[in-house]
Amino acid sequence: MKFDTIIVGGGHAGAEAAAAAARLGAKTLLATHKFSTLGEMSCNPAIGGIGKGHLVREIDALDGLMGKVADAASIQFRLLNRSKGPAVRGPRAQADRALYRKAMQAALSAQPNLTIREVAVEDLLTQPDGKTIRGIVTATGEEILAPCVVLTTGTFLQGLIHRGEEKTPAGRHGEAPALGLSKTLNRLGFPLGRLKTGTPPRLDGSTIDWSSLEMQPADVEPYFFSTLTTTCANRQIQCGVTYTSARAHEVIRANLHRAPMYSGQIKGTGPRYCPSIEDKVVRFAEKERHQIFLEPEGLDDDTIYPNGISTSLPVEVQDEFVRAIPGLEKVQFIRHGYAIEYDFVDPRELLPTLETRRAPGLFLAGQINGTTGYEEAAGQGLIAGLNAALKACNAEAFTLDRAQAYIGVMIDDLVTRGAPEPYRMFTSRAEYRLSLRADNADQRLTPLGISIGCVGEERAEKFTLRMEALESARGLVRALSATPHELAEERIEVNQDGARRSALDLLSYPEITLSDLKNIWPQ
Repeated sequence: MKFDTIIVGGGHAGAEAAAAAARLGAKTLLATHKFSTLGEMSCNPAIGGIGKGHLVREIDALDGLMGKVADAASIQFRLLNRSKGPAVRGPRAQADRALYRKAMQAALSAQPNLTIREVAVEDLLTQPDGKTIRGIVTATGEEILAPCVVLTTGTFLQGLIHRGEEKTPAGRHGEAPALGLSKTLNRLGFPLGRLKTGTPPRLDGSTIDWSSLEMQPADVEPYFFSTLTTTCANRQIQCGVTYTSARAHEVIRANLHRAPMYSGQIKGTGPRYCPSIEDKVVRFAEKERHQIFLEPEGLDDDTIYPNGISTSLPVEVQDEFVRAIPGLEKVQFIRHGYAIEYDFVDPRELLPTLETRRAPGLFLAGQINGTTGYEEAAGQGLIAGLNAALKACNAEAFTLDRAQAYIGVMIDDLVTRGAPEPYRMFTSRAEYRLSLRADNADQRLTPLGISIGCVGEERAEKFTLRMEALESARGLVRALSATPHELAEERIEVNQDGARRSALDLLSYPEITLSDLKNIWPQ
């Protein structure tokens, strides 16, 4: 059996890679352990945020899946940093975990040129040179050929779950790790390191005292991820807010010797920007409490994700410290938290296309490159999938630089600086962030997507109409003008220098808004 591209792994990177390659017309295989876990939100049931929301908007601008799927599954839209400038505003959506998975599976199943198979991949096939990729070998020994393979293995490479003294080989809760591919990468000469990430316990929402908690509602006017989304698909919910307590901190400190990160059991580096509650209590010892967001995992699901208390402490310690948190005194656990340690490849082994330097035809995307987060994985998957398809048909590669996109910033950081710790996107990483806004992602990237053929007809048509409307509006505000005297009559004060000012000129004044101009020029 032969394909143009093979994508290994069905997480956020794998889904985008498979869809991107297939959109370009490449005959694509998505190899995943289970169809039922395609689009699984392994950790936090949310998409977007500061910096991360920019990535999702850029993925959408190139006709990727994450934005549309997140909009279809959202149960709480919030625009973070709304009071600040547009460059640092971060779209975020709390998602219904089941709806997200369902929408992603439907999108992949409907994608032309894409075949999805439930197979475990154990090895890579190479040409006689021992380096150039020519396909994969499954756990059953079947050989499937393709000139380009994209590995999106997430936390599955030699994955090891830690919970107190307990260690369990797993790629994530309840799923076996990928052992063969780690050996393959070693054989090919790739330098492998170990990273660590973690997840909080899952709680039964029906046992939480919500009446004692502060509640955080959704935005009245939702800010969608996809420019194709026009209406809110689901009922919007509230999230609860609580805080750790002195008693909770006391329990954690008394048991630090049983925390894998402190006992020496975990060797991998953890994410500095998303620390465990054990780390928070140690590193920020002066703080009396830490904020926790109680996030529902679905409209028809009582499971609550307590965002802010990722932990790998033993089960009995988790029971004690969580029940010392206000509102959670009688809470029941659905699943306890854990840390997971896994192999990754030094991303300095990669070209900006995400093809490996030492194994032509092999592309890597997602946590295998040292990143953390759904959005970072999806952005890499998109670029790796596009370039795998382009290479398979001997076309010119597609890359984005730091001045074009947050995706470009992320990939440049990875391939030039490596990942000494799990990499997470922030607006502060982008030196061109004033122009790389979430609200202009389509203007920056959709024309590039159209030029290489990865943007579908619906998006291209809508983009054309949007640009025509923008140009018309820009022409209007340039044409409309008034003298300082005329403006003063409308209670808009400018220097009385006799010079006419266009509506566009007036919009550059911090105190003058579009609403003020509408009062002068209703059109």
